Amino acid sequence: MSYFEDIKVGDAYELGRHTFNAEEIKAFARRFDPQRFHLDEAEAKNSHFGALAASGWHTACVWMRHMVEHYRREGEAARRRGERQGAIGPAPGFKDLKWLKPVYAGDTISFRSEVIETRASASKPKRALLTLRSTATNQHGEPVMTFQSTTFIERRNA
Repeated sequence: MSYFEDIKVGDAYELGRHTFNAEEIKAFARRFDPQRFHLDEAEAKNSHFGALAASGWHTACVWMRHMVEHYRREGEAARRRGERQGAIGPAPGFKDLKWLKPVYAGDTISFRSEVIETRASASKPKRALLTLRSTATNQHGEPVMTFQSTTFIERRNA
């Protein structure tokens, strides 16, 4: 993602993978989502999940980390080529967030985002809006999370 003019609907970005472990799941839950099935294996076993499961917010936060790192890597590659990377953000929102399957301790989740819409901003002539459909998929190829997000991106020729 360099500038609005460089992006097309259908462009897709493989953001990376992350393996969730029990201690990380519990640490996140203690701070941000202290429900029993995120904190204790025995409690989780007796819950509707049947085993220790990551908070959906934890999964979303890991996606965000991978998106930021992806953008940073692209910026570094642009600088090596002697180019400037266009500014991205802020994001005015997201919609249709769905946690489709639990993420269990030991699961490796792959994160991907695809451009589904681009349009110029009516209120910010130097910016455009980029809408992504993002997915998180477990090691079995099953989607565990999906959502759409929209963010501002700099226009090269504004």
